[in-house]
Parts: sequence; structure tokens; C-alpha cells
Amino acid sequence: MKKNIWLSFLGLILASSLFAGYYAGDFMLIGNGVRAIGMGGAFAGVADDCSAIYWNAAGLAQICKSEAGLMHGFLYQNLAAYNNLSFCKPLPNDVTVGINWSRLSIDDIPVFLEEHLIYNVDFRSSFLEFNLPGEPDDYIQSADNLIQVAFSKHLHKDVYLGWLIINLPVDFNFGLSAKYISRKIDEYKGTGIGFDTSLLFKTSLSNILGRSWLGDFSVALNVQDIGNTKITWNTESNHADEVVYNYKLGFAINQPLKAFDSNLIFAFDVDYIYDNCNHYGIEYQYKDVVAFRLGMNDSDFATGLSVKLYGITLDYAFVTNVIGNTNRIGLRYAY
Repeated sequence: MKKNIWLSFLGLILASSLFAGYYAGDFMLIGNGVRAIGMGGAFAGVADDCSAIYWNAAGLAQICKSEAGLMHGFLYQNLAAYNNLSFCKPLPNDVTVGINWSRLSIDDIPVFLEEHLIYNVDFRSSFLEFNLPGEPDDYIQSADNLIQVAFSKHLHKDVYLGWLIINLPVDFNFGLSAKYISRKIDEYKGTGIGFDTSLLFKTSLSNILGRSWLGDFSVALNVQDIGNTKITWNTESNHADEVVYNYKLGFAINQPLKAFDSNLIFAFDVDYIYDNCNHYGIEYQYKDVVAFRLGMNDSDFATGLSVKLYGITLDYAFVTNVIGNTNRIGLRYAY
């Protein structure tokens, strides 16, 4: 019975797009991949694996090898499933392209027909045979799909800083992403097409501050759902929801620790949708074999672990949430 209550609650949340379009695209805010989630979603300024298609498509140009990734998430005490498959490939002229598919689904959402409510509460309290049975009359499914196709271009420029008598290396990445959204609740279906654009600047702190041991600093901007993306439903009124655009601003410091054959990443993101949501993340990599992560996704705590063997990386992430803690597992393969 408790599971039915939770499933009904989640079903109402997902079905709310039929009545309140302001939150129509919230399933996309869950975020793709495992590594980024283990860092609390602070990944726009990092964006150096195939999940960058979602977090900051401009970061794809940092990837030197073709890469494929898949993920399965156990959300809200396993009441919902979240799956993700992505692939990216570097091309000549510092161009990288990628494709991403994500799916959020809830099966067996219980349905209780209104015909049971022909008698009021007072009547049913007096005649027990007219009480509600507590058993669902039927079950429905909710499924949200997101397909993204992304393009990224890398440019390099040595900027002369006369007052420091140095040339400052600056890497500039530009990204574009087109998305197709499909939402289905029982027999109702809504579809829409949207666009994201993104930037990523990276430079060397060692050149700026004159300390050879310092690493890189990056700044990122991802504008999601430019002009607001519309999702049109197959209802009699052709009801249309509007996905609110979001500015995602990110910062990251990538600091090598040569004495320990390690690398440390500090990252911070802010989403400007819904009165701002802050993300904090840290990642420690040892010999490009093992990585540990900690993060905060607004008020939710996140942690993660990766192990790499023969070019295949196994990722795990755990996130606390008021609805229910979530677990994610995934694989990444670069070749």
C-alpha cells in the first residue's frame, strides 16, 4: 500500500505537465551520467567526458578519443528508472560531435476510478461494504525521453599580456545542441524540439600567477532551452507546455598533484532556474585508475567512485533526496 501511495505521488508529479506547463521540463534537470552526479552536478566547467552533451556541449571538444557511456539510475527508492546512453567522436579540425538518449520511466502507477466515490464518507463509515477496496482498478505508465545531438568546436589563442611579459594560452570551446523531447502519460503524448548553446574558456593558472605547479582554470556557460521549448500534447485542445530556459554557469580548477601521481578537481555550478540552485563538487583521481568524488546538489549530498581497467571505467554515485535516496551505476569506454 505504501508503494502505491509513492507511485501515485510520483505519477501526479510527472502528469502535472498536463495542467501546469511551467514545470514541464523538470525531468531533464535530473542530469545525465554518473560521474557528474557524484560531484553534485557541478560539471559545466569540467565537461570532459561524453555526458558533456547534457552539462556543457562545448566541453566535448576536450575529448581526444571516441567515447561511449551508459548509465542506469535507481531513483526514489527504486520507484523510477533513469537510463542514459551517449556517444561522442572527435573529427578533424578540432570538432567533436555527440548523441545522447535519456529515459525516465515509472511503471505500474495505480489508478483508482472515481466511480467508487458514489457515496460520501459518512455513508461509507456506517456501511463497511461500501468502503473503498484499496486495490487499484488499473495501472498506467509514464515515460519521458530526451534525445540530444551536439556539436563542439575548439579554438586556441595565445594572448599577449604585455604587463606580465607572457603569452597566456587560452582555449575557447563553442557548442550547440538540438534536443527532441517525448513525454508519455498513459495514452497522452507530448513532443517538442529545443536548442542549447554553450561556451567554455580554459586557461593556465601557472602562466597567470607565475607558479609552475598550478593547473588550469575554466569558466563555462550553458544556455538551455533557448527561447523556451514548447511541448505539444495530443489532447483535444492541443495543449502546449513551455520548458523554461535555464542559464547554467560553471567554474572549475583542475590541479595536478605530480608528487602523488594524482589530480584534483574543484568545481562550482549555479542554475538560475527557480531562484537559483547551487552545485559544489570535488574529484580526486589517482593514476587515472581510481577516482573519488564528493558534492552538494543544492541541499542534497552526493558521493561517487570510479575504477578504470583496460580502458573501461565503472562509475557509481549515491545522492540523498527528500523523496528517496538514489543510486546510479554506469560504464564509460574510450577508444
